[in-house]
Amino acid sequence: MMQSMLSRSHRAYSGALRMAAAVLTMAAASVCATPAGRSPSPASFRLKVVRTFPHDVRAFTQGLLFLDGKLYESTGLFARSSVRRVDLASGQVEQVSSLPAELFGEGLARVGQRLFQLTWKNQKVLVWDLATLQKQTEFAYDGEGWGLCFDGRRLVMSDGSDKLALRNPGTFAKEGELRVRLAGQPLANLNELECAGSVLYANVWQDNHIARIDAKTGEVTGWIDASGLLDPSESAGADVLNGIADMASTGHLLVTGKLWPHLYEVEIVPLTKVEAK
Repeated sequence: MMQSMLSRSHRAYSGALRMAAAVLTMAAASVCATPAGRSPSPASFRLKVVRTFPHDVRAFTQGLLFLDGKLYESTGLFARSSVRRVDLASGQVEQVSSLPAELFGEGLARVGQRLFQLTWKNQKVLVWDLATLQKQTEFAYDGEGWGLCFDGRRLVMSDGSDKLALRNPGTFAKEGELRVRLAGQPLANLNELECAGSVLYANVWQDNHIARIDAKTGEVTGWIDASGLLDPSESAGADVLNGIADMASTGHLLVTGKLWPHLYEVEIVPLTKVEAK
């Protein structure tokens, strides 16, 4: 675990610098009109907790899906990675398949009756049967795998940069790229992804915000404050916010984090002027 975190530390530092610049840009935009030719700052939101569910505190959450009342989750860490089906209400793991010890599980996406699971540095995507969680096949790719979702036509994949790769679900070949911009600036450290109609939701690694992204343009249209979900005692044993699942019928999201004791059903609500101060 420590090895994995240290290897990403250089990105955390550069990402923090970019994030600080983005926050300053947003603050300036809140007190003056956007100059001609400059990208507008996104709307600010926060999360309102609707319900709280138990979550396996040992699960290093990397990918999250919600389908037919069940959660499908990809977990990471060497010798601890898995793909699993979980009962939402109880948090009980109903079925699990473990990855070989040398593979580090990452993002998860559903395409029909298959689950696609990325690996971090192994350059493999594993394809599982949705019903049995038995491995069907695998594909190779270059670079790192972080987050993954399916937009109904192509798989959208993050690698920790500001670029999202658009991939063919039949071959996993790269067919395009989407560059993500926050107020006109690259937004790096994009991590777990969720495709929800015309928008993408992305965790930003080492940050307590979720980016709402226009799936066509790559512009961040919403900047969602997801801080404060865990109390201080819970935060002490937890890792970063990571894991977004769309509850399409309700308009809500399910969110959690790595080694978190809870999973939250949340509503996205506007951030008031008082809260934004």
